[in-house]
Amino acid sequence: MGAPIKRLELSEEETTALRLLAASGTTQQRMAVRARVVLSAAEGLSLQEISKRTGLSVNACLKWRKRFAADRFEGLADEPGRGRPQSITQEQRLEVMALACTKPLDGSTRWSMRKLADAVGYSVSTIHEILNAGDIKPHKVKHWCGKSPDPEFASKQTTIIGLYMEPPVNAIVLCVDEKSQIQALDRTQPLLPMRPGQPKRLTATYKRNGTTCLLAAFSVHEGTIEGRCVDSTNHTNFLNFLKHLYRSTPGKELHIIADNLSAHKHKDVLSWVEKRRRLSLHFTPTYASWLNQVEIWFNIFTKDVLKGGVWRSRQALVSQIMTYIRCYNEQRAHPFKWTYEGKPLSS
Repeated sequence: MGAPIKRLELSEEETTALRLLAASGTTQQRMAVRARVVLSAAEGLSLQEISKRTGLSVNACLKWRKRFAADRFEGLADEPGRGRPQSITQEQRLEVMALACTKPLDGSTRWSMRKLADAVGYSVSTIHEILNAGDIKPHKVKHWCGKSPDPEFASKQTTIIGLYMEPPVNAIVLCVDEKSQIQALDRTQPLLPMRPGQPKRLTATYKRNGTTCLLAAFSVHEGTIEGRCVDSTNHTNFLNFLKHLYRSTPGKELHIIADNLSAHKHKDVLSWVEKRRRLSLHFTPTYASWLNQVEIWFNIFTKDVLKGGVWRSRQALVSQIMTYIRCYNEQRAHPFKWTYEGKPLSS
């Protein structure tokens, strides 16, 4: 029986720094492999197991384990004479990476390359090289859906998805919501049209010609849109829209999906709905309005109509919106195809 394997002891800070170094896909690969050797040694793996995991020889694994045990991070650096000598140590690089992951104290939300360079005394190009090696991008932000605090999340979600996937016989499923405060913006100078080599150009200065609110109902299984422009978002306009949808679908069981806006849950709305046998109102879970498919259509509508639009009056805006809805129903309407297959998101 061989001698027992001696586990390499690491501090919490060393473990964090080594994992950062080993996980980066753009750092110097020899440094990443050496970091993985040390992390494996800290797990108590034998030299043979570390060799299989990292692809290095047993002797090389022994060398880097000994050097880190003796000199910590300095031991992972190349010895003098191999390659161009580094003017910045590995610890200094890790300090820059760690600083880039914090919030600046000057009130800014994130670090820029210039701010980091000024803070640590390196050149902008050096900062860029360090962050690029660590695959750190302070300028990028990813959004994700946080966990809903709604205790009825599972049941509400199941009901809504059930209506999407297997609706009751003789039923219509409509996703309803408002897009409020749509501004009829005109520009202070005439629009310069697009031409070869130049995009459409608008002045940065504008004038407001009023606002409108779009009430929209997306038919989940037909893909059509029913729309109405109103002056404001309130329970009266929402209730009137529900009454219109109810009257326009005689003899059909109507399922309305809406979010938790106070206008949707007003006592007058709920009282009217309770008296309608063939109408059911379903609310999305808290912070989960993304379950409402009309939000997908609103995204299409915003890109097609609102982005870069110019209107000389509120009526011109309303007219364009209603024309777009009519043409969308005639030419493009189709149910949205689901692509998510229920696989858990990677952490």
